[in-house]
Amino acid sequence: MVEWITSDSLVDYDEAVRFMEERASAIAAGTAEECVWLLEHPPLYTAGTSAKIEDLTDPERFPVYATKRGGQYTYHGPGQRVVYVMLDVGKRGRDVRRFVNELETWVIKALAEFNLTGHIRDGRVGVWIERPDKPLRADGSLCEDKIAAIGIRLRKWVSFHGISLNVEPDLEHFTGIVPCGIQEHGVTSLVDMGLPVSMTDADLALRRAFAEVFSDHPAG
Repeated sequence: MVEWITSDSLVDYDEAVRFMEERASAIAAGTAEECVWLLEHPPLYTAGTSAKIEDLTDPERFPVYATKRGGQYTYHGPGQRVVYVMLDVGKRGRDVRRFVNELETWVIKALAEFNLTGHIRDGRVGVWIERPDKPLRADGSLCEDKIAAIGIRLRKWVSFHGISLNVEPDLEHFTGIVPCGIQEHGVTSLVDMGLPVSMTDADLALRRAFAEVFSDHPAG
């Protein structure tokens, strides 16, 4: 079974990493259940394994944490639902590409509960929202804003790190970095899209969508 944990207060980043690493090791050893942890962090930036220092445009603004997850720079802070997924990918097919696709599908299904259509784009990790309400880009294409970031790490086929979904964070806080190394697109949130969604609403949507995408009982 998958254990769900929800933290009501802001969680220190180093504390979260310690918990994830210990839990992932226990899952790999067969001594703990898989786990999904819903939380919020105080304002901070994280640097993934592909981060470029020039994309950290305001290094003094918030604490910056080097992390071993995939991806580049991301922001975490209040109003953003961070979803850490400690799942046994070894028992869920041993297919990393498929697992990332399942994470993306999970977010898209959750967004659909609020009548939002999330999109996946080649070369741009995460989930994107088309913005016909904004001016067209120079090439005539629609503007798109990122609403969820995805970055994971696997150890002994157990995942940790995961997803961050923008519910109602301070979007101005993203300006201290080039989010995920992408300059030509912006960032949005559920509330920024005009949806009066609470964190509890988002959590319920995520739990329902998880049940549609992942089995609580992995094979193996």
